[in-house]
Amino acid sequence: MPARLAVVAAGGTGGHMFPAQALAEALTARGWRILLATDERGALYADKFPADLRITLSAATAKSGDPAGMVKAGVAVLQGTMQARGFFKRMDPAVVVGFGGYPSLPSLLAALSQGRPTVIHEQNAVLGRVNRFLAGSVREVACAFPTLEKAKPKVKARAHVVGNPVRPDIRALADVAYEPPTADGPIRLLVTGGSQGARLLSEMVPEAILRLPEDLRARITVQQQTRKESMDIARRIYADALVKAEVAPFFRDMAGRLRDAHLVIGRAGASTVCELAVAGKPSLLVPLKIAADDHQTFNAKLLADADAAAVASEDELTVDDLSGALRALLKDPAWLENMARGARSVARPDAAEKLADLVERTALAG
Repeated sequence: MPARLAVVAAGGTGGHMFPAQALAEALTARGWRILLATDERGALYADKFPADLRITLSAATAKSGDPAGMVKAGVAVLQGTMQARGFFKRMDPAVVVGFGGYPSLPSLLAALSQGRPTVIHEQNAVLGRVNRFLAGSVREVACAFPTLEKAKPKVKARAHVVGNPVRPDIRALADVAYEPPTADGPIRLLVTGGSQGARLLSEMVPEAILRLPEDLRARITVQQQTRKESMDIARRIYADALVKAEVAPFFRDMAGRLRDAHLVIGRAGASTVCELAVAGKPSLLVPLKIAADDHQTFNAKLLADADAAAVASEDELTVDDLSGALRALLKDPAWLENMARGARSVARPDAAEKLADLVERTALAG
């Protein structure tokens, strides 16, 4: 018999594409063929996506209060839905899985119109707008967090908490024990999120480290993702602080850097939070203020409630506050170790396999 075909619909950002890729890898290992349905932006993240087939569908988003933009987006989604219907009629997928965001909408609408088995996965602790629109119609709803804000009670009641699928190299960190810094040994800090517009972290973290006591600075090594326009400033501040620092817009070997870090400073995107939990890393998180429905604050709560992360409001955080928090954490290895233990307590390293199980059950149910 020919291998079953699963459509994985995702796009727009790495936050949607990386979990989709982890699912695709899990299904491929089980003998499935994968069709990736995405948009032009999603294709930028898909260079390593294990898809036998790829289709680019029309899709668009629009801001509320913009009637012209909403009409334009509606036309694009309708075009994408008709494109997907044609592809699905020819290829007859056994199941269609969407990861939220407008690029997933045409595939799911096409699947629903043809009566095909459907699954959606929500990466954040708040149900996104597209998944919110579809949740009452799709066959199964999966989510990463035990809380699912903005979801209707009926949706919450039937949602499967599987976790957020992570890439295999991140999954492998679940088996690596956390080793806190020794009393006088080196301290390795990893700062993430700068390349995606986190100006606050790009500029505030170096200043906060500069204000640490000299004996503490001498032990610190920093690896920092930062905005391109902030790189020279960050490098100069670290040089003035006599702190060894690697500053770049993007790190490819994130798993290796995460493995070696004693403390991570970053935003609270779904992938970041779930990867920190799987890797068992203490963190200091600053949720992005403009995130839709304040979902990063809800994401961070998972780690904060487990005493695994210190969470600071973007509006209230100052350089002195950040420097004081870093000083307290870095001078207390036992505290860091307890935070690492807390992170591991809420980890779901088998999320990709759990989601693959759900997808297979849904496909078999027809």
